[in-house]
Amino acid sequence: MHDLKWIRENPQSFDAGLKRRGLEPMSPAILKLDEERRANTGALQDMQARRNAASKEIGKAKGKGGDPEKAEALIAEVAGLKEKIAAGEKREREMDEQLKSVLAAIPNLLQADVPDGPDESANVELRKWGHPRNFEKEGFEPKQHFELGEALKLMDFEAAAKMSGARFTVLKGGLARLERALGQFMLDVQTGEHGYTEVSPPILVRDHAMFGTAQLPKFEEDQFWAISGELLSTKSEDEVDEAGTLVGEIAYLNLVTRLREGRLSLVPTAEVPLTNLVRESILAEADLPLRFTALTPCFRAEAGAAGRDTRGMIRQHQFYKVEMVSITAAGQSEAEHGRMTGCAEEILKRLDLPYRVVVLCSGDTGFASRRTHDIEVWLPGQDAYREISSCSNCGDFQARRMQARYRPAESKDIQFVHTLNGSGLAVGRTLIAVMENYQQKDGGIRVPEALRPYMGGIERIGA
Repeated sequence: MHDLKWIRENPQSFDAGLKRRGLEPMSPAILKLDEERRANTGALQDMQARRNAASKEIGKAKGKGGDPEKAEALIAEVAGLKEKIAAGEKREREMDEQLKSVLAAIPNLLQADVPDGPDESANVELRKWGHPRNFEKEGFEPKQHFELGEALKLMDFEAAAKMSGARFTVLKGGLARLERALGQFMLDVQTGEHGYTEVSPPILVRDHAMFGTAQLPKFEEDQFWAISGELLSTKSEDEVDEAGTLVGEIAYLNLVTRLREGRLSLVPTAEVPLTNLVRESILAEADLPLRFTALTPCFRAEAGAAGRDTRGMIRQHQFYKVEMVSITAAGQSEAEHGRMTGCAEEILKRLDLPYRVVVLCSGDTGFASRRTHDIEVWLPGQDAYREISSCSNCGDFQARRMQARYRPAESKDIQFVHTLNGSGLAVGRTLIAVMENYQQKDGGIRVPEALRPYMGGIERIGA
């Protein structure tokens, strides 16, 4: 969410920031609505002041030696003011909601050092680590993870599709254990060495939590929703016909309203519950930064990814991820962003998986982020680097939506915290990377040394 006062004072800078996002200027429309709202508020205050004064005058006019005619006129005036005030208050609520809706749909402004560009082709590489394995020298061509998994009979897409449809996977035996081992290994590193506090959060959340981290309203179609049977049932008999079919526009709108008010979302990432741990709170600066991590299942409808990565586990509706979230004071977030990226990189280093770090350009940076680092792991089966972690500094953008603030040590002014989030790492994609980078000529998979303690000493996964 954006600071309306800052937009009033810096309309040109605001519009310049939107231009970098590929958007048209919006400050004129926002400021016009804000001006109308403030004018309405001023008029309301004047009417309320006049109503209070007139109410006092009524008592005097009705008193001994008063003026009955004046009293009647004042009573009529107060009644008229009451109606006008009610209309003005309704208009105020409407304009507040309209202004909130407009601001909620505008993405975060980018940091000045984010490169400009239309899409991922303009992302800038910051560094590389490791060297891709020379499979040609070893005398065989690397396979993709789904080829390896299916040949081992430990990855079953057909069984998953029968139960749940496309973009689901059943892992068995050694691969199921390897997935579990990866999640535990990541958690142990992030909590034991990098200072993150492990959290076991809810994975069903209300709309206000999704709004706080900016999944709503923009990405509503990408979410999976859980709705109770009670909510699905209609609440009055006149809303259905004899066949039990919903009747009429009003009945439909009533049902939609009930569903929205009572629904829960399956989290698309643990960023949502972890960041909302500080919603509607005022923290002490001395307690910052706060660092949280969680290993959770994540659920994404992938509505905007039709036709992309349809084979294998790259893009799934359900997957596991170790999430990192940091809550900092305003002056700490840039340094924390670099630290968080390093925490994610360390996992890949321990697993000896080649990767590169890129900074996303203006056209590829996510809605809530002001600057994002993507870590891309080398996948020999695809002969390409693919994203395995995104680490984003959101500044105070999410905090304004959640009313998450802190009290600076040397100031009485309460400020909004800065929030950061990153994958440390996406477990499924790390499994893919291990499979492809550690595959053997006979189709087996060597277990990285860092994971062997979590695998009961198993060094190799075979058929």
